[in-house]
Amino acid sequence: MAIQKDAFRQFQEELAALDKEQQARRHDANEKPMDRARREFLALRERHRLSVADVVAFFPEEEGIAYLQSLIAAAEAAPPRKRRVSRKTEPEG
Repeated sequence: MAIQKDAFRQFQEELAALDKEQQARRHDANEKPMDRARREFLALRERHRLSVADVVAFFPEEEGIAYLQSLIAAAEAAPPRKRRVSRKTEPEG
């Protein structure tokens, strides 16, 4: 009896894995090609631990410059961080 339960449980797990894979494919099909390319590119960059210089050197010069400009624009668009002001106390005397 234990063998049948294990086989059934394994079958259910395999079906669940297939369902997940099918849902991921549907999601990828609805994704815009540029968004998918960007996601895959960033995943490759992280997986291989590429620096910005590696990425820029890989592309033709114009595209490398455009990539750098997009990084700069994204950094500038981020809200500025608040600076902590240290308060100095005046010596009493």
